[in-house]
Order: sequence, then structure tokens, then C-alpha cells
Amino acid sequence: MSIIRRFIFSPVFIIFFFQGLFAQSDSCHLRISLLTCTPGDELYATFGHSALRVIDSSAGQDIVYNYGTFNFDEPGFYTKFIRGKLRYYLSTNDFYSFSQSYVEEKRGITEQVLNLNCDEEHKIIQALAVNLEEHNKYYKYDFLFDNCTTRLRDLVEKSTNNGLHYGQVLSQKTSFRQLIYEYLDYNHKDWSKLGIDLLLGSKTDKIMSNRETMFLPDYLLKTFDSTKKYAVPLISSEQMVYKPDPPSESGIIISPMLIFGVLFVIVFALGFSKNTVTKQILVGFDGFIFFITGILGCLMIFMWFGTDHIMCSNNYNLLWAWPTHALAAFYMYSRKPLVKNYFRFTAAIDILLLLSWNWLPQAFNISVVPILLILITRSLMHSGLVFSHGRIYRQEL
Repeated sequence: MSIIRRFIFSPVFIIFFFQGLFAQSDSCHLRISLLTCTPGDELYATFGHSALRVIDSSAGQDIVYNYGTFNFDEPGFYTKFIRGKLRYYLSTNDFYSFSQSYVEEKRGITEQVLNLNCDEEHKIIQALAVNLEEHNKYYKYDFLFDNCTTRLRDLVEKSTNNGLHYGQVLSQKTSFRQLIYEYLDYNHKDWSKLGIDLLLGSKTDKIMSNRETMFLPDYLLKTFDSTKKYAVPLISSEQMVYKPDPPSESGIIISPMLIFGVLFVIVFALGFSKNTVTKQILVGFDGFIFFITGILGCLMIFMWFGTDHIMCSNNYNLLWAWPTHALAAFYMYSRKPLVKNYFRFTAAIDILLLLSWNWLPQAFNISVVPILLILITRSLMHSGLVFSHGRIYRQEL
């Protein structure tokens, strides 16, 4: 027994033992890894990208499988994109070409090798082969629930027969909108943030489950880092394939809050002017701002009912962006009671909206505040009611 014990703990045995393990794990000549690419400058690249790398040493292949491909030349591309009907598809590329495109864009690439056995790796290869078939490769893209990243999560889950135990990556309750903010704020995309907040409804404020966070590439990476597969780590190794230089500091950023805030101050100040020309200019401005607000409301209605974008439903921005404002814009000079009552009602609703700002089931963009203040003050002017010394007076334009 002592001889056997000395042999088992000898360096020679240990070397041969681990060589045997590695040979067994490489017996299928496959290595599958998750590639996570850092965000880019363009809006479509703001949230990063995920792909799957498959190295087949027996065939001498190094292929990247990418579910984030779409065709700009597809008939009706922009219409389909807006309506949420654009088809994405699975494509392949050699690893060198794939990585070079991200190096040129100065976007980092992290590789996580998946700790899979031969049976699990073959399941993934077979699934990818099926998805590459012409009648299978297309799918209707959904940014939050069915994208290039969630497809990889689902693929790994199925290959392991749902034997994954995900680690917790969020320390507190977080909504989809808050996680989206994390990327938009980091990239200083304040205008994009405003546009997204205007079109995405209250469902975006739903608190996410741990699994749902993996719609974002970085969170798929973080979750896989802490995931167990039947009590063993899912990731066997991790490396930074390409690390770009830190981005240079952005210049002066003119935010929508600044623009709309200054606009409100100017409009509010000019509202006290007795000059006839100034009053006429303001009425013209009022027509413009109400018309744009009404058109925005029409767009929200369309995105809610006319598209497949689930997250655009139940949009509480319609409490202030009334489609009827587009029609009211042509009655700014009217003194009819119906018109005046319309503007009084508008002011009352917008004031209530500001007072209930923190209690509504949907988060509003802070840049909406000065817009609401403009709509309130100008509605009061056109309703014949103005504030002065803490009292309300009637006034004719």
C-alpha cells in the first residue's frame, strides 16, 4: 500500500493523470468559447455584441457564429426595422476576419472557453448546423428577449439539459430601463436616451430576473463567470483577445435637458412681453411646439399598436403628448370657449403629471420636465388664465 500511495502522489503520476484528463476533454477535437465585444460608438453598437467561437482542431477550422446579422438591402428594410419585423439571421465568419473588424473599431474582445464535454459540444454543433439552414437561420429580432446574446444563452442551456446554476450578478432590484441607462450614460448618449424613454412604455420598468439580464453581452459574460454546470464552473478559462486603448475624453456635450431648459426660460420670460411682434412670434412658436408634441403622440400610438415592439406598449408619455395637440396647434389664435377649455384642461393634466412624477408606473426622462413647463405656461396663456402675485387672472391674447 505504501508503494501504491507513493506512486499515486508522485509527480510522474500527477502529470500523466492530468494529461489523461486533458486528452479526454479534447477527444472530440472541439473547443467552444463565448466572445464578448465591448460597446462601440454607433447606437446599434452601444450595448456590445456576443458571438460563439468554435475551433475544430481535426478539421483545422476556427469559425465564429454570429446571430446578430441583418441585411441592409432587404426590401422594405427601414419599414420592417421600425415595425419590429426585421429579420436577423445566423451567419459565420473565420475568427481572424471577425476579430479584425472589432480591432479596427477599437472595440475589445473577451473570450471565455466553455467547460463542456464532448456530448454537450456536439449538441451545440448540431444545433448551429440546423440554424444555418436557409429555412431556419432567420428569426424576428427582439432587443430584450430574442437577440444575438439571448440565443447563445439558450443554446448553452439546451446543450447542458438545463443543468446550469446561474450566479447572481445584480446586487439590487433593477429594471430593464435602468440597465439600458447604464450603457447610454457611459457613452454620453443623452439624446438617444431621451428617444428611447419617449418610445418605450411601462413594461421597460419591470424588475428583471437574473436570467433576463443576459440580454446584454456584458451581463451574459458576468453571469457565465459565476455559473456552475452540475457543481463545476461553466467557464474553464478566460482571456482578453484584444484590449483597446482607453477612449479619449468626450468634448462638450449639449444635453437635451440644457437645450429644453434654456428654451423654457426664454419662452417664459418673453411671455411677459407687451410687444405685439414678440406676442406673434410666441404664438407661432406655440403652434410649432404643440404640433410637434401631437405628432410625437401619434408616433407613440403607432409604436404601441402598429408594431411588434412589445416594450412600446402602455406608454404613459401619452399623458402629456396628446395626438390632439397636432390639431390644436392650428387654433392658437382662437378665442372660442371650447379652445380655451382645451388649453385649461391641458395645463391641469400636465401640472398633475409633474406632481405625480415619482408615483407613476413608468420612469420619465428628466428632459421632459422643461417641455412640460413650456406646455403648461403656454396653455395657461391661451386659456386666458395667467398667474400674477399668487393669484389667477383672465387675459386675452
